[in-house]
Amino acid sequence: MTEGDGDSVDTSYQQVPSQKVIKAIAAAEGIPPEQLHPPAYESLHTVIDPEALDALFAPRSDGTPRPGGEVSFPFCNYDVTVERDGSVVLEERTESTE
Repeated sequence: MTEGDGDSVDTSYQQVPSQKVIKAIAAAEGIPPEQLHPPAYESLHTVIDPEALDALFAPRSDGTPRPGGEVSFPFCNYDVTVERDGSVVLEERTESTE
C-alpha cells in the first residue's frame, strides 16, 4: 500500500462521491459544507449530475466493485478528480485569460 502526496481528506467513512466532492471543496475553501452554495459558489448540478457521479462509483447490482477508472471535471475554480477508490483530488485552476 502506498500513501498519497499532498493534502488529503479522510474518506474512511462511507460517503457517496458527490458528498465527498462538496466536503473536499468546502475544506479547501475553509468553510463548512453547508455554506458551499449559490450565489457565492456554483452548484454541483451546473457541472455534473450528482446522481450519475454516485452511480458511476457504486458497486454493480450484484455487489461486485466496478473496474478502475476516474472522472474529472471543473468545479468552483478547481479541477476535481474522483478516483475509483473514492478519493477526491483537487487542483486549483490556473487558467490564463489572455
